[in-house]
Amino acid sequence: MKTKITELFGIQHPIIQGGMHFVGMAELAAAVSNAGGLGLITGLTQRTPELLANEIRRCREMTDKPFGVNLTFLPTVSSPDYPGYIRAIIDGGVKAVETAGNNPQKWMPMLHEAGIKVIHKCTSVRHALKAEAIGCDAVSVDGFECGGHPGEDDVPNFILLPRAAESLKIPFVASGGMADGRSLVAALALGAEGMNMGTRFIATKEAPVHDNVKQAIVAASELDTRLVMRPLRNTERVLRNAATDRLLAKEAALGASLKFDDIMEEVAGVYPRIMQQGDMEAGVWSCGMVAGLIHDVPTVKDLIDRIMLEAKGIIRQRLRGMLDA
Repeated sequence: MKTKITELFGIQHPIIQGGMHFVGMAELAAAVSNAGGLGLITGLTQRTPELLANEIRRCREMTDKPFGVNLTFLPTVSSPDYPGYIRAIIDGGVKAVETAGNNPQKWMPMLHEAGIKVIHKCTSVRHALKAEAIGCDAVSVDGFECGGHPGEDDVPNFILLPRAAESLKIPFVASGGMADGRSLVAALALGAEGMNMGTRFIATKEAPVHDNVKQAIVAASELDTRLVMRPLRNTERVLRNAATDRLLAKEAALGASLKFDDIMEEVAGVYPRIMQQGDMEAGVWSCGMVAGLIHDVPTVKDLIDRIMLEAKGIIRQRLRGMLDA
């Protein structure tokens, strides 16, 4: 399938693997790229630029296809070594970067001078237009359904994607609620040039996370996520567990006086315990409503092949069959 996204990143299928903390390792990124999509290493999961450089080398040993790095720009006082991370990306020969979080404008010249294509994650049309204005090559438009941070506007993809199509000149992919061939065809129909999948890729054989995490996603329905940290305007969609219930109880009890320190136990530093050790009650962890559409744990290749077969079948048979003769 040929779209502006496949052409931009030099990939076979218009499918991108989202950057996910303690999930986007070399094993998963390489598997997605080898299957024809664009795999992403999550940059800040690697604690130092040197560790990121090593992860890029590991990925390069597993695939000769294009892959990228996700780099989230955090609004913190003591920022990570972003120049070091970007240097590791450039020196590693990576040609695609997914930026997220704060505005990446100050880093754009360095990335573009190295021939790197930048796709920025956005949760609103106004942010997508800003990304276009600063020179991003594409955007990932994240609807309210998505796992992780959906922004504060609460606009689902059935509205957000066509709004983006009306407003943007650069290509975009749909993120949030993406799981199968139906998702891809719907995204294309609404104006996207492909799709970004996060939660769906966690429930694959190659995802380097504990099986408890994969089975929790398979067992979940579309009703099993919750929104936390809304009072702090740092909304995150997570899978419901005991830690989620504790956090929401604190939010309700403290009301407007809630501070991040009040919920640190449920949020800070929990990902290694959950993703690597399978301690499912250690804290809250990002998961999309799309869990309700995930019923198995296939290999990445089987998943992507299945998506493309289903998408082509829908276009060639179901949709074409609806047209007047």
